[in-house]
Amino acid sequence: MHLRPPRNWINDPNGLVFHDGHYHVFFQYNPYGPRHSNVHWGHYRSPDLIHWEPLPVALAPTPGGYDADGCFSGNAVSSDDGRMVAFYSAHRTDRWWQPVTTAESYDGGITWVKRPELLIPEPPADTTMYRDPYVWQQDGRWRMLVGSALADNRAAAQLYESHDLEHWEYRGPFHASDAAAGSGPVGWECPQYATFGDRGVLIISDWTPQGGPSHTTVHTGREQDGRFTASAAPVPLDHGPDFYAPALLRVPGEDRWLLWGWSWEARDDAWAHEAGWAGTLTLPREVTLAADGTVVQRPARELLALRGERVLHRTGHVTQSRAAELGQVSRTFDLTAVLTPDTTGTGGLRLVTSADDTEYLDISLDPTTGRLTVDRSHASLDARARGGSYAVPYPTAMAGTPVELRVIVDRSIAEVYLGDGRVLTLRFYPLAEGPWRLQARTTGTGRSDFTVEAWDLTPGGIRQEPLLASQGRDA
Repeated sequence: MHLRPPRNWINDPNGLVFHDGHYHVFFQYNPYGPRHSNVHWGHYRSPDLIHWEPLPVALAPTPGGYDADGCFSGNAVSSDDGRMVAFYSAHRTDRWWQPVTTAESYDGGITWVKRPELLIPEPPADTTMYRDPYVWQQDGRWRMLVGSALADNRAAAQLYESHDLEHWEYRGPFHASDAAAGSGPVGWECPQYATFGDRGVLIISDWTPQGGPSHTTVHTGREQDGRFTASAAPVPLDHGPDFYAPALLRVPGEDRWLLWGWSWEARDDAWAHEAGWAGTLTLPREVTLAADGTVVQRPARELLALRGERVLHRTGHVTQSRAAELGQVSRTFDLTAVLTPDTTGTGGLRLVTSADDTEYLDISLDPTTGRLTVDRSHASLDARARGGSYAVPYPTAMAGTPVELRVIVDRSIAEVYLGDGRVLTLRFYPLAEGPWRLQARTTGTGRSDFTVEAWDLTPGGIRQEPLLASQGRDA
């Protein structure tokens, strides 16, 4: 259900494009092992966001070439002359910046030809980091953002414009971080931009030289003459610990934006190596902008087709003295819930994955703080899995009013969608044989009400043949 190769490494989604009747999703991919090296572009396509076909690796490093050490992140567009054009970061370890270059395909993404020379070989002056092009069409012209860091310690998304995808004019920083000393990220990766009428949403992946990839933030505001002005402080796009480098796609013919993100591993590297794979993409999400400027995310509507048998439908209440057993679910399920927690404590759901109740994932609401918390401290019996609890604000819970949730679990990943459009993505690694079952629980002295429905999910049509590279180097 979640896109990933059957083995080896995956990270950033790249090149989201609708072309010739298919959605295409490319991604950073190492065909030779479950670690970040030998970066290629893997490739899936689908006519409906449900049935996915793996295609041959699209881009591979050229030995001795301008991308000898990796075809890093970027995106793709469908041009008027029938081409697909991929824009990507050409990585070599002997230079600090990653120039922008392209490859093109005339057969729907099966084969690709790289341009002989770099498209944008040099970064702008006073730039200290430069990578990850994002190209889109707006008002009759092509536009490009490139992630960067500036010499004055600010992060920035650099803007370019073109009328033909070939000749690009540098327009300057589209948006930059605050200049306060010691504050904010050092660099911005994977900039993405979506328009909603005269308003815009700029999505940034924050990067620091000390810790590398950090988190993803969203800036809302308006653009004027090539400069974006935020109307509010940036906020997290996803409140979970395991989400980064999202990419956007506008559905042709619809006023609808889709988004995929990368969910990295939350387990020891040695465990991932033993398993033979690392990383997955999130489910496709629909992104909208509310009237108050809030960015709203929900699972793509097409995903309802993955629901199979409804395995439980329970309405009732629970007290502190005893958990309410709601029923069994499979390891891949879609759940909707309406919870009204008791205002004297926390209340929510527990996914129990072991027969003796020692392995479980908790989702709880705290009316006193207006927060929803997902706690994975007991979610795996293997100590190599990361623990911790993670929270997202949910102010309406403070009033004791019903709270709507949708939770989609696919074995080791949970995506928790709140009714107001906020999301928390988290990885967890149950070891016990199960069966998996759901409980409603409360710590309050009164009663907490619940209505819960859950469906087992079908795997869709994801074919899992290995994605083979046409060229590259052994790990």
